[in-house]
Amino acid sequence: MNRLQLFLVLRKHKKLSDKRHPMFEANQYGKLFGYIVVAILAIEFIALGTFLGWVAAQDDVPELILYVTPFLLVFDFAARFATQQTPLMLVKPYLLTPVSKYTAIECFLVSQALDWGNLVWMTVFLPYTFIVWCGGLTLWAALGSLLLLHLMVVVNGQWYLLVRTLVNQHILWWLLPIACYAALILPLVLLPDDIIDPFFDAMGDFTTHYGNVWWLFLVYAVLFTLLFLLNRNVQMRLIYSEISRHEKTTLKHVSEFQALNRFGQIGEYLKLEIKSTMRNKAIRTRFIQGVCFISFFALAIAFLDIYKSSFERNFFCLYAFIFFGAVNLTKVMCPEGNYIDLLMVHRENILTLLRAKYYYYCAVLVLPLLIMSIPVIAGKFSVLMLLAYLFTATGPIYCMLFQMAVYNKDTLPLNEKITGKNQIENKWQAILSMVAMFVPVIFVMTIQAFFDADTAYLIMIAVGLAFTLSEHYWMRNIYRRMMRRRYQNLEGFHATR
Repeated sequence: MNRLQLFLVLRKHKKLSDKRHPMFEANQYGKLFGYIVVAILAIEFIALGTFLGWVAAQDDVPELILYVTPFLLVFDFAARFATQQTPLMLVKPYLLTPVSKYTAIECFLVSQALDWGNLVWMTVFLPYTFIVWCGGLTLWAALGSLLLLHLMVVVNGQWYLLVRTLVNQHILWWLLPIACYAALILPLVLLPDDIIDPFFDAMGDFTTHYGNVWWLFLVYAVLFTLLFLLNRNVQMRLIYSEISRHEKTTLKHVSEFQALNRFGQIGEYLKLEIKSTMRNKAIRTRFIQGVCFISFFALAIAFLDIYKSSFERNFFCLYAFIFFGAVNLTKVMCPEGNYIDLLMVHRENILTLLRAKYYYYCAVLVLPLLIMSIPVIAGKFSVLMLLAYLFTATGPIYCMLFQMAVYNKDTLPLNEKITGKNQIENKWQAILSMVAMFVPVIFVMTIQAFFDADTAYLIMIAVGLAFTLSEHYWMRNIYRRMMRRRYQNLEGFHATR
């Protein structure tokens, strides 16, 4: 079997694997929702490309797109985290087959480079290139520039695969993409125009000549090859490191959290939640990322003149309080799918577990409350705003997200960061995450259209407290509905372990 045949076979296996997955039908709805979002973004991108092309043609600066490309690459890099897996997640089933592991990884890397998702940015590049071509750019220069822009996106995809693999190993690897993109963007922001303009003028002259464009092709081809080889070797080394690792048997320190003993069985489940956050890679990584994102936005809002609009400030304030719920509670009971049978032994065991989870994630909100007090001290947020979104999170948002305990039936691996699956398992996870992020802000903005901001926040506090204080009733309702579906859910948990 040659490499082309292997590539086609692996591609076929990937499609069959998706179809055989127990959540295939639900994922179809998730894909439809994703297609709608992509269609909306495509319309926005076409408008952006048309506007930039018109400005470039009017001012006779075909290199204008080079000013925008670094920002597009950052957006592309971030978007891939929600849509693409690393090859290591896909190559695991072939580790015990006679297929060359390097060849299998190479096939998946090539598949990523040829993925249709890389063509999304053509919605920006094609309108721009067409308009500057109509404005006087030669046909060969326009085609060459278009292909170069696409090659930038493909190289950015290989860069994403490398970074995502490394950040799964240690949080400090985030410094690598931060430094890389800062080196691309900060000169555009900090350096004066009399230094930046000559550079981009030279780049524009360089790319508009047909004979010189091919040198840029050579540069990006070399860069793509280097990243491809680096990806292949790094990912192969890490996958063997993970599947052959030895469990540590010597514990230096074990926290007993004896203060929680007074709460009985709920205290024991609270200990389980705390230790899961501390020990399990998947949960711990999401927690650390949340703290970093919230701190970044809090400091940016407090000390920079950005996010001035009412919608932006309300959105980021809400985002700080719902982040941990949106990334963890949408998958509620998925980690417990590894030992769900044990939880079924005693009556109302799962109800106690759900309540412990609720109390834990309410307690976690103390951290974003402290972080978001920085914008309050800086005069950017009000205390009422913070309390409104705090109780919105503990009340209606958590009530909505805990409904996923009824429908989740896909086991989530606890420690397998590279080869494990960590994606959206059904349509409701994506839909409820979007509802949690936008509906409360839209509700506040609607009330503010008729009353002042303080009145809107007081209404939000009242609604949030009503849901929070009635937790006993809606949590028991969730438990009863979950028990009616217990055999269906158990079958799903067993099938996806």
